[in-house]
Amino acid sequence: MLETYPSAAAMAQAAAHGVEAALAQGLRTRGRASLVATGGRSPGAVYDALHGAKVDWARVIVTLSDERCVAPDAPEANARLVTQRLFAGEPAKAHFIPLWPEPEAAALSALLPFDAVLLGMGEDGHVASLIPGDPDLAAGLDPEGQALTRAVPAGLGSPPLARITLTLAALLQARAIFLLIAGEAKREVIARARAGADLPVRALLVQDQVPVRVLWAPEHS
Repeated sequence: MLETYPSAAAMAQAAAHGVEAALAQGLRTRGRASLVATGGRSPGAVYDALHGAKVDWARVIVTLSDERCVAPDAPEANARLVTQRLFAGEPAKAHFIPLWPEPEAAALSALLPFDAVLLGMGEDGHVASLIPGDPDLAAGLDPEGQALTRAVPAGLGSPPLARITLTLAALLQARAIFLLIAGEAKREVIARARAGADLPVRALLVQDQVPVRVLWAPEHS
């Protein structure tokens, strides 16, 4: 089901509460927790809301769903958004594993299962950097694949930079996924994907391995 909220702020609060609960559960059961953060416009307000979360951030490890192959302080870097919006106050105590330069597979494997995964979606139906037009997209969307990450060539997406992304197989090794969308166009994309359109986001929506909450607001904050 599509969870609808009257505003981007209300959606951000709902997502933050969900992430807080997922991280708290990970801390209770395993003594640590892992969060997959993402870039784009939707998650910034979620990161702001998480500043008030009652979480022992020193025992939380954060990584990214995808990253552009640029310096971490470049305007295009997802790491820059996370550093500026999430890592303030108590969340600054969290540990961060960037995706670029690509980390050792063992470093990511140690985070599994992810306690919470935050994702956005483009109007082309891409999630993370699993982008239509990629000649090897099928490998990235293979739910049985062994690789946790894959390289994405330049020329795809906006901006059309080379990227590194978590694979669908990695994203599905999670306890909870929160997909944030805003605007009528993206709500229509979700409807088309659920109706059978061959879009990357459909792979998330049709699987039954991990619960996916799709949160929608009329516009971005």
